[in-house]
Amino acid sequence: MPEDNISLIYNNIKRNIKIPNNYLELQNLFLKEFNENKNNKFSFSYISYIDKESDFTNIMKQIKEKSNSLIYVSLENKIEDNINNKIKKDYLLNKKITNNYNKELFNKEKEKEIILKSINIKEFKKFNNIQLNKEIKNKLEDIKNEELKFNEINKNNFITNNNIEINYNNQIIINKDLKKDKFNNLNPENIEFIIDLKIDSYCNINLDNTFNVFKSINNILYLIYTNKNKSIISYNLIDNKKIIEIKNAHNEHITNFRYYLDKINKRDLIISISKDDNNIKLWNISNFECLLDLKSIKYGGCFLDSACFLNDNNQNYIITNNSSYNGSEYIKIYDFKGNKIKEIKNSKNRTFFIDTYYDKKLYKNYIITGNFGNCKSYNYKKNKIYKIYNDNDCNCHDSIIINDKEEIIKLIESSEDGNIRIWNFHSGELIKKIKVSGKSLYSIILWNNEYIFAGCEDETIKLINLKNGKVIKSLIGHNDFVITLKKVIHPIYGESLISQSNDGKMKLWKIKNIN
Repeated sequence: MPEDNISLIYNNIKRNIKIPNNYLELQNLFLKEFNENKNNKFSFSYISYIDKESDFTNIMKQIKEKSNSLIYVSLENKIEDNINNKIKKDYLLNKKITNNYNKELFNKEKEKEIILKSINIKEFKKFNNIQLNKEIKNKLEDIKNEELKFNEINKNNFITNNNIEINYNNQIIINKDLKKDKFNNLNPENIEFIIDLKIDSYCNINLDNTFNVFKSINNILYLIYTNKNKSIISYNLIDNKKIIEIKNAHNEHITNFRYYLDKINKRDLIISISKDDNNIKLWNISNFECLLDLKSIKYGGCFLDSACFLNDNNQNYIITNNSSYNGSEYIKIYDFKGNKIKEIKNSKNRTFFIDTYYDKKLYKNYIITGNFGNCKSYNYKKNKIYKIYNDNDCNCHDSIIINDKEEIIKLIESSEDGNIRIWNFHSGELIKKIKVSGKSLYSIILWNNEYIFAGCEDETIKLINLKNGKVIKSLIGHNDFVITLKKVIHPIYGESLISQSNDGKMKLWKIKNIN
């Protein structure tokens, strides 16, 4: 294929075209290439994620280099919303086409309704397997075949998590519903290493959430991390570009981050935590404005290892743990103005991990902690311990996840002794203990309700099958403890895993689709 060309497929005919320079040129190209067709209504998508017009040429080049340089075009009247649940939107070139298409779709539905009503219902029930009136049957078959043909033409087209709509103003609308993309629920046993993320990250402490990944309200796939200069860096995982760097964001090294979608004010927030100077800062991601600086919030001899967010009665709060080996420990709750709302007294055991869980059936908020010696849950309203999850032979607990996708709500945690333990959240009963490694397990993430990935002290990432409790494989690639793991739905690679080791190296792993 010529270097400056990409492939265009229309009605199963493939041809090469020159890469357009902008969206308008692409639109005009369609009209020029296919003006011989009486029905000039086209729907198209291409294998890419586009965030802004300036990226157009570069992205098309990336598409070509990855051998995915296809533009699919199809007639609008071949599209129906019920054709494929994975296709949520149609891609229309102008407002007039939109109106005409909707009208045609309405007429087509009415035609179906008339056809079905024309069948003698009683006779149909009585002779269910007898051939229908030939004319009626043929019309229904035509509709069905039309749907099957469209699926066949486009079955290889929608291979990314984000499709793009170009509307009548040439505006780009990103499909926000990533969770229902066909990249979800792929078998993680087919995971493979993709790339080293060439970024200067920093990690020197065995705490989870040393970086964070999230898709923002404005559809940017953010990676938030820190470096040796105590900076906070936001990085666009789609463009592979640094967005902004806040230098000397803290006086001491930043140890971990937590992300929060503030639905009340419709904004993306993070808190950055510095264990060394017991300091937390609240940031608005859109402009990296520091909204709150909680300074020196410790008691004497304590460690600020973790913090998280909580929403209660439409009020946002920050929850911090202060840990001590020899003094009382208090969980502290602050509002977004920095006012301390209350404290919950804990034990003397040091806390490494803290998070929250909202039980939708009971309408209750819980605080979850991973401690030295056990894990605990707290009733937020009653300000007291709810359950203690204690197995006598375990020590430090560095990561906890709650799985409420099944009938029994489960608390799953990792420990220093190389085990993963699964508890009944509400009864405190130990359901299963899985021996993973002879060395410490740090971050764990649940994958599609059937698997767990665990970052290990032996420099590997373990994949565990939750049903049979077996370690399926070890991913090798890091040269230090694997501290934090995050799952991400990447618009190009689909379901992916990002890992960070204690030396600051970060890697991206992809789940292969073998279908």
